[in-house]
Amino acid sequence: MNTKRIIVLFGFDMESDVGSWTTNYNGLKQGTPKILKILKKYNVKATFFFTGEAAKASPESVELVKEDGHEIGCHTLYHETVGDEIFPIPFMNPIMKNEVKDRLHAATETIKRISNVRPASFRTPRLFCSTEVINSLEELGYLIDASYPLYYYKKQLLPYHPSKRDWTEKGNLDILEIPNFADMTIRSKDRFGRDRDQWPKFRTEGAETLLKGIDRMTKLMHRKSDEAVLCFYMHPWEFIPMPRSIKTAEASISFKEFLWKNTGNYACRQLDKLIRGLVDRGSEIMSMKEYAENR
Repeated sequence: MNTKRIIVLFGFDMESDVGSWTTNYNGLKQGTPKILKILKKYNVKATFFFTGEAAKASPESVELVKEDGHEIGCHTLYHETVGDEIFPIPFMNPIMKNEVKDRLHAATETIKRISNVRPASFRTPRLFCSTEVINSLEELGYLIDASYPLYYYKKQLLPYHPSKRDWTEKGNLDILEIPNFADMTIRSKDRFGRDRDQWPKFRTEGAETLLKGIDRMTKLMHRKSDEAVLCFYMHPWEFIPMPRSIKTAEASISFKEFLWKNTGNYACRQLDKLIRGLVDRGSEIMSMKEYAENR
């Protein structure tokens, strides 16, 4: 009898449309109900990581998430880069290291004030984390951080307690670090390994392709542990149609295909297929906080 578990953690990063590239919150307002409907269909719970600005822009989305019994997490204050860059993004320089703790405290208090819930789970934008971020989260009492980009660092396949000297190494901190799913069984053709990452593969290549990678990685994790932990990140703006470009008062921005391809109803159908496939595989789907408290 196979007693090895498959744990699935869905995290939705609640931010402005197309990440930091717009100031619109159409996805938050229109995409969140679509996500909640799919989760309710399978009676599963997830974690919704709000930026402070997103929570202020759409407190009704915060309430919808709470009413359905999902976890409210934190995703920084403005979707700013608080950790170390993996790759440079124009006009998105990281904040200074001595600013990190105060910025995370402000984000935490904003989420707490709007949601009436003190967040216990955190995720950095773009998975750009750092040792300073993890030590600050530890001091702020967070239980879990879901920022580890497995596709890039490669070392930690499974959840671990990080070191206060190097967040990518195992150590003695209380906070639990969750690697985000990537298919490490394939050979990467990308300088940073991004083609191994689960995002945005669920909609650009489809749920069936992602599930094949999940099967390969589950076998790999089960060779090392009695449980495989699969952590995913997605965004509410992916579940409504996104434009290929936008015009602002000072510039025009054309988005790369992966940011708009198959957004909207197709993404909804793929999320449904993904969850159904995971359920069929006997997965236990839960929030980040639930996993940390019952580990």
